[in-house]
Amino acid sequence: MPSYKAPLRDMRFVLYELHKGEELSKLDGFDAFTPDLIDPVLDEAAKLCEEVLHPINRSGDEEGCHWDNGVVRTPKGFKEAYNLFRDGGWTSIASDPAYGGQGMPKSVNLMMEEMICSANLSFGMYPGLTHGAYTALHAYASDELKYKYLPKMVDGTWSGTMCLTEPHCGTDLGLLRTKATPQDDGSYKISGTKIFITSGEHDLTENIVHMVLAKLPDAPKGVKGISLFLVPKFLPKADGTPGMRNGVTCASIEHKMGIKASASCMLVFEDAQGWLVGEPHKGMRAMFTMMNTERVSVGVQGLGLAEVSYQNAVAYAKDRLQGRALSGAKYPDKPADPLIVHPDIRRMLLTQRAWIEGCRALAAWAGKALDESRHHPDPVKRAEAEDFVAVITPVVKALITDAGFEVTNLGVQVFGGHGYIREHGMEQFVRDARITQIYEGTNGVQALDLVGRKMPAHAGRYLRTFFHPISNYIEKNIDKDGMTEFVEPLAKVFGRLQQATAQVALAGLSKPEEAGAAATDFLRLFGYTALAYQWALMAEIALAKKDDADGFYKAKLGTAHFFIERLLPQATAHFQAVMAGGKTMMAFEDAAF
Repeated sequence: MPSYKAPLRDMRFVLYELHKGEELSKLDGFDAFTPDLIDPVLDEAAKLCEEVLHPINRSGDEEGCHWDNGVVRTPKGFKEAYNLFRDGGWTSIASDPAYGGQGMPKSVNLMMEEMICSANLSFGMYPGLTHGAYTALHAYASDELKYKYLPKMVDGTWSGTMCLTEPHCGTDLGLLRTKATPQDDGSYKISGTKIFITSGEHDLTENIVHMVLAKLPDAPKGVKGISLFLVPKFLPKADGTPGMRNGVTCASIEHKMGIKASASCMLVFEDAQGWLVGEPHKGMRAMFTMMNTERVSVGVQGLGLAEVSYQNAVAYAKDRLQGRALSGAKYPDKPADPLIVHPDIRRMLLTQRAWIEGCRALAAWAGKALDESRHHPDPVKRAEAEDFVAVITPVVKALITDAGFEVTNLGVQVFGGHGYIREHGMEQFVRDARITQIYEGTNGVQALDLVGRKMPAHAGRYLRTFFHPISNYIEKNIDKDGMTEFVEPLAKVFGRLQQATAQVALAGLSKPEEAGAAATDFLRLFGYTALAYQWALMAEIALAKKDDADGFYKAKLGTAHFFIERLLPQATAHFQAVMAGGKTMMAFEDAAF
């Protein structure tokens, strides 16, 4: 059975030393969030994940959820774990104190999300979707709806969902058929079918609040005609307790490749009573409020699974005896040397480590910007942070989930045949990681969002929030003692990203398919540049402290060298693919496939 230990040392390095987390208390509403408060919260979150959530991860995967005539039961131990989770106040950590939340910064909450995803991703889906629904309601719902629903969602008594996908439409939501019919009392009757609804039905909470995309009778065609509605499973009574069952039922649950303990439901709405959230026909705007928050969180899901896979791969590589080192026996007193002496095993482990630590830094950079976009006292800084969040979100979601799948696959490879069988639990991490590349917008859609929406927006204004800090850093540090070997490769990949940006922008003006053909490689090039910047920053810190007693900074510096020398060169291939254009794929005849 796999083990898990929260990587608190590296989390604190990223939070405090790399991204100056001690400055969080200077943001509006965060004055209490100093390290003295944050550190004990991280410690307790680690205990919960290690001792409560991780032990039921494998059993939950093996048992899965149970559907019986519309009723869904979660696996053994999940309800008890959820009660502990809720009673400990963990559902309210990152929510508004006005509704009973604790107001924790997003950058800190992302660290806890990573731990939960490492320990038990399926479990994390239940409170995770609730927070996504909370985010949309908090931003767009009327005060009446907020005060009626948010306190129960924040304290975990009620949960939430996002109901977007239908059998005939996923990414192209303009095709959705769910209807909303106005009623005399100001409510609406919602009718339609939604599929792949995470946490759509379960036994963990006393009520479920569905956020449903639907169309009004006078709706314009396409995505401009979509509205967002709140549809509870049970209609609340005057005292706030669940009352009569609403017209929504779970017709089935999906039998999936991974996250088997997370209920993915087909929901049928039959004249279900719902209430409009925000303005008519403006549902996509509200949806993206929760989607963008969730997309950063999905990136962290990939990170969490990568971390737990790496930890177990390292333990196995140190313990498993197999062959002798190429240069001669390293452990002559043993019948064979452990796997970790072999170069290819070390390559895989360092690849895992470099991706994980780089992606943790990248996710924290996005988390810091999310906090500043909402709480910085300077409106100009808030606007700049909001622009940066817009451009970095698709990169965080796609790059880190791609990395998560690659890293978990490497974990299986380190185990060899023992990784492929269920006994050691490594194959579950691969299966669970695969969905992160698909939901909340496939990674191909993230790439299209980056080149089609974020890159040209406001004449490139979003891009400047990414390009300018890196350009300034290169200029200041290119000749700094000890930093040239990190900054020169950063400058090289950054120059190629600038060149590729110009190419995509120019080609896309006359041939939109050129931008689409380049999108995935462009996003990867963008991501490698972001990681190279984060690794340069981390190396700069580590250089000054490389003689530390516990070896943390020395290992950080060694991992930085590995990323720069062994992984960053892969960015060149993505650059060349972007510059090659899309002719080879678009000129290929449909019939020839």
